[in-house]
Amino acid sequence: MFQNLGEMLMLLGATLRALPRVWRDRRKVGEQLFDIGNASLFMACTLSLFIGGVLALQTGPVLSERGLGSSLGGLVALGLCKELAPVMMAVLIAGRIGSAMAAELGSMRVYQEIDALRTLNINPIHYLVVPRVIAISIALPCLVVFANLTGWLGGAVVASMNDRIGVSWNAYFGNLRQVVEFSDLANGMIKSFVFAVVIGVVSCHQGLTTLGGPRGVGRSVTKAVVNSIVFILVLDYVLTRLLLPLDKGWRF
Repeated sequence: MFQNLGEMLMLLGATLRALPRVWRDRRKVGEQLFDIGNASLFMACTLSLFIGGVLALQTGPVLSERGLGSSLGGLVALGLCKELAPVMMAVLIAGRIGSAMAAELGSMRVYQEIDALRTLNINPIHYLVVPRVIAISIALPCLVVFANLTGWLGGAVVASMNDRIGVSWNAYFGNLRQVVEFSDLANGMIKSFVFAVVIGVVSCHQGLTTLGGPRGVGRSVTKAVVNSIVFILVLDYVLTRLLLPLDKGWRF
């Protein structure tokens, strides 16, 4: 475990040192960004739409019974932008994109294509890792923005159509505007950026260290997804604790 952590930290350091060269590989970054962001947008919006609807369906009747139905918009919005949207989008990207990264790089490793790059004096980290990490670091925060919007919309639809809740669109979005501030949105964006870097580094590391033929590729894909999700959940608590000063009325 500690060896893998050390190797991933070394890969992250090598990736950061290679950032000044990213302009040369901007075309590869654009291709990766399109594959990650555009291909995942519909799935991300669909998932967040139902997450917002379920959150409103679970909390709306309880709030309405206590005369707090007008607070539903702010509750759903905060729950999504600070916690559910960044975590769920990160898990989605880890399962969909992280696994693909690990499989692609793992296959290149097994079939000695990475060794061929080194023979041609091409650094695999510059050519393969940096564009993927940059692209996923841009795509995931953008997906979180769309997830917030569609999740808020899903909560509004459920709140206005459910008889037990009975919160109008104007009341829902009025409370949302009163409660949600830029710091709340920034909270989720910072989390999503960190999660994206973790997913990219973990997935690329597993792909580059693949051994054992096609069966090894399968093991690398599994490890990439599982390790990414574990890191996401652990870092979610750490980042939440560190970002508390951004919240209104919170101090260490």
